[in-house]
Amino acid sequence: MQQRRLGSSGPVVSAMGLGCMGMSGMYGPSDRAEGSATIHAALDAGVTLLDTGDFYGMGHNELLIAETLREVPRDSYQLSVKFGALRDPAGGWAGFDARPAALKTYLAYSLRRLGVDHIDIYRPARLDPSVPIEETVGAIADCIAKGWVRHIGLSEVGPETLRRAAAVHPISDLQIEYALVSRGIEAEILPTCRELGIGITAYGVLSRGLISGHWDKGRQATRDDFRAHSPRFAGRNLDANLRVVERLRDVATALDLTAAQVAIAWVACQGTDIVPLVGARRRDRLAEAVEAIGIEFTPAEMAAIEAAVPAGSIAGERYPAAQMAMLDSER
Repeated sequence: MQQRRLGSSGPVVSAMGLGCMGMSGMYGPSDRAEGSATIHAALDAGVTLLDTGDFYGMGHNELLIAETLREVPRDSYQLSVKFGALRDPAGGWAGFDARPAALKTYLAYSLRRLGVDHIDIYRPARLDPSVPIEETVGAIADCIAKGWVRHIGLSEVGPETLRRAAAVHPISDLQIEYALVSRGIEAEILPTCRELGIGITAYGVLSRGLISGHWDKGRQATRDDFRAHSPRFAGRNLDANLRVVERLRDVATALDLTAAQVAIAWVACQGTDIVPLVGARRRDRLAEAVEAIGIEFTPAEMAAIEAAVPAGSIAGERYPAAQMAMLDSER
């Protein structure tokens, strides 16, 4: 497995990270044993970056990771943890809280659930509009001084917030959606990150499985599956998007690859400062993804991929309207 440094100040991590959210719901029923086996398979394949959030399954995901890694040396992997999303007992969402006192409480519980003495990268899941980013970053910097955190990351924020945050403390990486079909960061956010020496951990590289080549029109998402509420998986949008996927599949076949491998490799080829996060919940999907790392495309192949899936070709926003309104990165 190749390695990459996250930004100019961040850690050296595997060139692909494993997103663990789906192992605790969000995409329908999950298999705890298979999730654990997939994490072990990822480590065996050289994947060292594991991404989670304290609100994934309301603690379930952190406990799963802790159980899985109990006998694994702590210095052999990096934990990236998001915080700040508020949930109610019914599993609903209730906004964000990134106040300094709140984040230190979140951190205390995450350290306990994960069974570790530090988090490698700690980041607010979204910008809290009621708390200046300087206060949030400053509080995480205090946690770094105490040894509880190693690096500060951000998630789904725009250029102005990036600059304000970086003025307080070095930022290792911005976690944000980036894919063949989600290229909004290219105009301003990616150049700002590169100017400031901030890496990118790119989630949604398969657009929640939409462009993986494994989704079809007859597949029904359960009510507890994010995709049941996603504009890109709805009605005519899905019909149009699956036609785009067919074009991607044709290019992939000509390259003797799968659609998922082309989509992952495309993101990885956009710069050595970008690390794709793949949300594999099963070992077979993980194995497919790992094989994409290290693939290089010729200019002609890259042109064919982007002709099949040009920027702006996907139908529907990446989140429902209410969630899009919460994204500082979309303002």
